[in-house]
Amino acid sequence: MPVLSAPPTLPADEAPPDGVRSPLAPRSSRRRRVLRRAGKIAGLCVLAYVSLWLAAVLGTLGVSFWAREHYSDGERVAGINHFLRVDDQVWRGSAPRPDGYEALAERGITTVIDLRAEDLSERQLGHPGEAGLDLVRLPIRDGQTPTEEQVASFLTAVENAPGPVYVHCGAGVGRTGAMAAAYLVTTGQADSQQAALRNLAVGPPSVEQIYYALTTDPGDTAQPPLPVQALSRALDAPRRINASLSLF
Repeated sequence: MPVLSAPPTLPADEAPPDGVRSPLAPRSSRRRRVLRRAGKIAGLCVLAYVSLWLAAVLGTLGVSFWAREHYSDGERVAGINHFLRVDDQVWRGSAPRPDGYEALAERGITTVIDLRAEDLSERQLGHPGEAGLDLVRLPIRDGQTPTEEQVASFLTAVENAPGPVYVHCGAGVGRTGAMAAAYLVTTGQADSQQAALRNLAVGPPSVEQIYYALTTDPGDTAQPPLPVQALSRALDAPRRINASLSLF
């Protein structure tokens, strides 16, 4: 029969006293408990974020579809999406392609106000001039709203333009809508609710852009408070990440 050997034993001076467990076992057990707890908390945070994100997206899309039933979808113009009349002096839409700038010039528009804060090449910035249009830049970051100084500059640019003005950002939805809302409310052509619904009819803007339109009045075009900005940018992060990746 095989002879079973006795398990190795620690030297007397290294063995723990009788009734005392090795400190390694409880330390490892505590680490596992902490990791499990951290994993549960992280999972709950992710679930809460996804739930809030879905609620915001679905709610905004629902209001946007409703608003489209009450406001014009605009005109079809070569090289431009979401081409809409704001008033007799201002038109809005997406960033034009080269043929879009030509179409604007043919319509008698004289000035383009570009709200993009993206890193644009000299060639991109040169397209309006090639079509005979003046260019004014008022950079606003994607998903955000204009400052009071930018709104004042926009009003001045519209007033000093020799003819109709075309304002755009990238898609012609969020930043363009925020500036158009400030313009309409400040000039007394719409109240804040009407301006917000006109924006939603074009597409779903960010939470802070909706808040901005709803709270703008003729004497106050201040940006939303920091808590609203923080919530909006957290919820808008997936869209902005996807938009940045599409540039590559």
